[in-house]
Amino acid sequence: MTYRPRPVSGFPEHLPEIRMAEQHMLDRIRATFESYGFASIETPSVEELEVLLAKGETDKEIYTIERLQADEAPGGESRLGLHYDLTVPFARYVAQHFNDLVFPFKRYQMQRVWRGERPQAGRFREFTQCDIDVIGIDNLAVTFDAELAAVAIQALEAIGVGGVTLHISNRKIFQGALSSRVNPEQVVPIIRAIDGMPKVGRDQTVRLIQDIVGGLTGNVVANAIVKLADTRATGANELRQLTDEFEVDREEYSEGISELCSVMDHLKFLGINNVVADLSIARGFDYYTGTVYEGRFDDAPAFGSVVAGGRYDDLAGAFINKKLPGVGISIGFSRLFAKLLADKAITATRRSPADLLIVLPSEERREAMLVTAQALRKRGFKVETYHAPQKIGKQISYAEKKGIPFVWFPPFDDGSQHEVKDMASGVQTPAEIATWNP
Repeated sequence: MTYRPRPVSGFPEHLPEIRMAEQHMLDRIRATFESYGFASIETPSVEELEVLLAKGETDKEIYTIERLQADEAPGGESRLGLHYDLTVPFARYVAQHFNDLVFPFKRYQMQRVWRGERPQAGRFREFTQCDIDVIGIDNLAVTFDAELAAVAIQALEAIGVGGVTLHISNRKIFQGALSSRVNPEQVVPIIRAIDGMPKVGRDQTVRLIQDIVGGLTGNVVANAIVKLADTRATGANELRQLTDEFEVDREEYSEGISELCSVMDHLKFLGINNVVADLSIARGFDYYTGTVYEGRFDDAPAFGSVVAGGRYDDLAGAFINKKLPGVGISIGFSRLFAKLLADKAITATRRSPADLLIVLPSEERREAMLVTAQALRKRGFKVETYHAPQKIGKQISYAEKKGIPFVWFPPFDDGSQHEVKDMASGVQTPAEIATWNP
């Protein structure tokens, strides 16, 4: 029986022209990361389950790995799983290679990750993330928080994505504001409620906080905290003025405001303007301790974030007895790319990376064609040679279908010259192998 090929839901694959556009964008993101001195690393697709479960928040999303003829670990369970993000493998990597790294350690990773969740628009089971992190020993300057925000914004600009505003806040602001008003165990649930406010709305968030706190105090706390979460500012001075209205006599609160103002100031120095201090940004993960980021489309806020991250005190603490504070930000590349495809914002016409197709005039001229191709490749051009001495019109049609921009005609007879046809203009001109440039 013949197997009928069909796509696997949540695991996208593209035709060559779309894949070329995807690679082009990834190359530009990579170049932006490296322009700030971030070094590339790559971790295995699989990690031991003990590593993946170190944070204990995503056990239902992990794909485990085993052979059909499984060598079972004690207890009959698979020991390996596909990584569901790049942050946990990075924490393990830093702990494992601690003695060989130079700190602050600036790294980027651009890899596929896997999550066992229900596929939907913009959400996949296999997707690419582009992460950058800086990690230090004992302390890490807040200037890195601004640098990562700048890198992320410039990476989006490098791939032609505009209309994204980076919303920035600081977890210390809410932790300080709440510490004098509620019990310690209520702080994280309230912050998670604030983080969900863009989805459920202000009124529903007030009710959620009232339920968490309870009693008459719940109403007072809910309205005060939601009012604080409504704060928006485009600059440090404006942020200071707005937050001065809230009477919070806590060092942690003041420290959070100060750090956020510092980040806003540094972003201005770096020439980054599409940033807003937005105190509703809280991020749901417990390990965030300072600056938090979310980048969203201005004209499609319901699409969710395409850039996200924040500062963490000690994400590698589960793997090494060192204090290793860091800050990281991630571009959800596959999610972003899917939106650009759906919006028809990507024009992909080339099905080949070749700059040139060299035609084959006749079988007797094959050697000359191959010599020409090698000479052009040595000059740095990507060259495809036609495979058979078919009609010239058919060879040109082949180049046209693949979107190859130039067709090279080697001499058809002894003593004749090379010529090149520009497929866009249709103009055909004489050319020299050693000097021709498009």
